[in-house]
Amino acid sequence: MAKISTTNLDVFPLALGGNVFGWTANQEESFAVLDAYAAAGGNFIDTADMYSAWAPGNSGGESETIIGRWMKARGNRDRMIIGTKVGMLESLSGLSANTIPVAAEQSLGRLQTDRIDLYYAHKDDPKTPLEETLGAFDKLVREGKVRYIAASNYTAPRLAEALDVSKRRGFPLFIAL
Repeated sequence: MAKISTTNLDVFPLALGGNVFGWTANQEESFAVLDAYAAAGGNFIDTADMYSAWAPGNSGGESETIIGRWMKARGNRDRMIIGTKVGMLESLSGLSANTIPVAAEQSLGRLQTDRIDLYYAHKDDPKTPLEETLGAFDKLVREGKVRYIAASNYTAPRLAEALDVSKRRGFPLFIAL
């Protein structure tokens, strides 16, 4: 196991990507993959609210739903580190202060948990001020719904700007990219 940055998140060195759950892997197949990963010592699962909205008949959240069902069936939520993402689901796109908490509540429901261990901004949203985005994440962290935040698909200058905003405003820092 290894710690992520300055957190208390001890993670298996290989994260399991969940984008295939509910797309090319049905629930039974997904459970088998998740069981094998956990049996090998894995505890770090990556997903997103938009997985797998691109598949015919899907609307997003399928991966989170399967992961939530699996954790409930196995009773292993406290042994897993769950990272999920916000901002790219068509019905909840962007990183506004209105979008982030709604998306988080929906993800929490699908994952059948009271907390997201690592909540990623799935991609930068240049239309929304960083102060607004980071303030929304800060509120979720203070409420205990999110433990840590992270960024995905940010340029180096934009990531540096986000870190500066967080430091200046006392918001949580992105701890992973």
